[in-house]
Amino acid sequence: MYIAMNRFKVRKGGEDAFETVWKTRDSSLSEMAGFKEFHLLRGPVNEKEGYTLFASHTVWASHEDFIAWTKSENFRAAHRNAGSGKVSYIGHPQFEGFSVVEGA
Repeated sequence: MYIAMNRFKVRKGGEDAFETVWKTRDSSLSEMAGFKEFHLLRGPVNEKEGYTLFASHTVWASHEDFIAWTKSENFRAAHRNAGSGKVSYIGHPQFEGFSVVEGA
């Protein structure tokens, strides 16, 4: 199993708009081989730096299934409007990928 995560620093006050983008997106993840599930996580507010931390994560049967998604037309369509200015980020979203340690 493989978990792909992105962390987003959303400017304070933009949280509702960010969540709306995710809730109303046109997703075709369920059409992809190996896709298991998706979650959007809302983390803590960093008052000092003025952002709320969010993380999205997808669970895949394998790393290969995730890579196939990133090379698909579905991926390109899903990310076509990324960075369109609907949500104000601090920095670029940070990708992290993890393989599950079986039996741990």
